[in-house]
This record gives sequence, C-alpha cells and structure tokens, in this order.
Amino acid sequence: MDARVRGQALRRLNYVSGHVTGIKKMVEADRYCVDILKQSYAVRKALEKMEALILEGHLRSCVVEGIRADNESQVIDELMELYRQSNK
Repeated sequence: MDARVRGQALRRLNYVSGHVTGIKKMVEADRYCVDILKQSYAVRKALEKMEALILEGHLRSCVVEGIRADNESQVIDELMELYRQSNK
C-alpha cells in the first residue's frame, strides 16, 4: 500500500475508532436514539470513504502491476470477489 494512502486510511480509522467509542458511551448513557443513529451513519460514511481510498490506491498500483506481470486472471478474480463482498 502506498504510504500516502496508508496514512490517510489510518487517519480515517482513528476517526472511526473515536466515533465508535463515543457511540458506545451514548448507548450506555441512554441517549436519544436519533442522535445515536446519526453518529452511526457518520461512522459508516467514514468507513465507506476509507474503503474507496484503499480501493483507488489498489486499482492504481497493485492492479496495474498485476496486469503488467501477466497475472490478469488473478487480478480479475480478486476484483470480482471484492465486488461480490460489497453486494452482500
């Protein structure tokens, strides 16, 4: 993974981790359900952005390298598996 992508992903994961801790505290404190759900949606969006960031990095580096190394079949299989996972 590219160092820039790794740094951005780690920043997003730190954000998500902090947010999840905050959501747990909200549940423990019996906060209003709508407020908890809003925070949960924010975490989900942050994870989606992190996934998109990592996927773009993968497409721009690992996929290109795999195709150049004559591993098209493996690259396509991995991408298809990711696609299937994302649609579950």
